[in-house]
Amino acid sequence: MNTITTSATATATASAPAGPAAFRRASKGFWHTVGRRLARDPITMICAVILLLIVLAAVFAPWLGLDDPFKQSMARRLKPFGYQGHWLGTDELGRDMLSRLVFGARMSLFTGFVPVALATLIGGSLGVVAGYAGGRVNMVIMRCIDVFYAFPSVLLAVAISGFLGSGQVNGLVSLTLVFVPPVARISESVTTRVRNEDFVEAARATGAPTLSILFTHVLSNVLGPILVYASSLISVSIVIASGLSFLGLGVTPPNAEWGLMLSTLRQAIYVAPLTAILPGAMIFITSMCFSLMSDGLRNAMDVKV
Repeated sequence: MNTITTSATATATASAPAGPAAFRRASKGFWHTVGRRLARDPITMICAVILLLIVLAAVFAPWLGLDDPFKQSMARRLKPFGYQGHWLGTDELGRDMLSRLVFGARMSLFTGFVPVALATLIGGSLGVVAGYAGGRVNMVIMRCIDVFYAFPSVLLAVAISGFLGSGQVNGLVSLTLVFVPPVARISESVTTRVRNEDFVEAARATGAPTLSILFTHVLSNVLGPILVYASSLISVSIVIASGLSFLGLGVTPPNAEWGLMLSTLRQAIYVAPLTAILPGAMIFITSMCFSLMSDGLRNAMDVKV
């Protein structure tokens, strides 16, 4: 079974608003409660601090005084930690590993955020329209979405990237197409429940325009579950994007990207194992932190707890 589909079902069940909780979800008091719950969750806060440090290092990488990540030197290939000021050693072409990891974070985070943001916008819109309209509109949109569930997410991303060709842009397109269906399924499921709530029926009875109902009453109540689920996709996006680069279907050399670095260093695993595992360690730490933060956010927003 598609892992993204399983996660989507669990998120919808845990986060879907019902009754009075739908009103509290849009209120300031609700978000204040969510903030206090997050602050009392040590695992979520530790992950938030780690991610903040990674993001800040990636954003301010050009001003951190690091070595040129593209400067090669065959005389210093695969040097150990601390060699002549290279705190994390050098790679197979003599480039500074610390600099490569920091600059690689920029591209890895970019390929993690952008596809999820685009998929949330596209899939969320399709799901809200399908859920609120119902009937034939729902059937047409959701049956088209269901076609994508015939393929595992990773294989679908590889197939689309293979068809489009290697490159960062094509990788972003393939990941966006992979994430649109599960986001649409989540938003459609939550919207279908919200549209039958009393406050939506009351808005219809007063003759409020459809767009006004969607933006004022429906969207404010479905946005929370959609964003919680989208946050869980960031870790998946980073892993799949790194996998595409590892296979030569994503970012191309000489760019610094964790998946590509892991691919080029795999032949040095027996010569310099600590250096070779650094990109993989960064992928693991970053994706795990995003995953744990998503779990913490979902628990904090569960008003039934």
